[in-house]
Amino acid sequence: MAPTTKDGASTQPINVKLLLIGNSSVGKSSLLLRFSDEQWLPEDEASATIGVDFRVHKMEINGERVKLSIWDTAGQERFRTITSSYYRGAQGVILVYDVANRESFEALPRWYSELETYVSSSVVKILVGNKVDKEFSRQVSRAEAENFAARMNSLFIETSAKTAVGVKETFQEVVEKILDTPELWDSGSSGGKGQSTSHGGGGVPGGVQVVGADGERSEGGCAC
Repeated sequence: MAPTTKDGASTQPINVKLLLIGNSSVGKSSLLLRFSDEQWLPEDEASATIGVDFRVHKMEINGERVKLSIWDTAGQERFRTITSSYYRGAQGVILVYDVANRESFEALPRWYSELETYVSSSVVKILVGNKVDKEFSRQVSRAEAENFAARMNSLFIETSAKTAVGVKETFQEVVEKILDTPELWDSGSSGGKGQSTSHGGGGVPGGVQVVGADGERSEGGCAC
């Protein structure tokens, strides 16, 4: 992990790469905006992500400083060949569905199948049922989603980007699990799919190593 001083304190943040995936309009970008900027845009003001957006966020987990590189992927089918390249080096994946949209839940097996193709089985996954503020129009019960997550060996949480319920906890839980998964930090590992985790420095197309950059710039992240 991160280098430490003699007293055990980290000398630099631990770099972690996360992906947000799921159908279009389930609120992936809204979750990211709420987490990183503590903001929310109404659905009628949001626009669909084009390709992939990216943000950097720093947090502290159990005394460890962590620098998150969060990739927000487009849900539309026409972008799948673009976003598949961004799986490389991911240590955590946040799969999002809309609790008020049954179709977005039933599409999850396809997303999990894609994960089997592109990432190691050791990569931490968390299933997120978003938009619980729409409880009156819920189409997917919590119990059904919990059972599905258990079958897929995933963490599970329900959230609302609108009210901020569960948003911070989502990122905390997945990062805690990543830090507790030694095989994700084995520099000699190929990641099981021929893709090294590179200690969170997973590359993007063109070989640019964004995660380890010194700049604090946060880009992209529409509120779709």
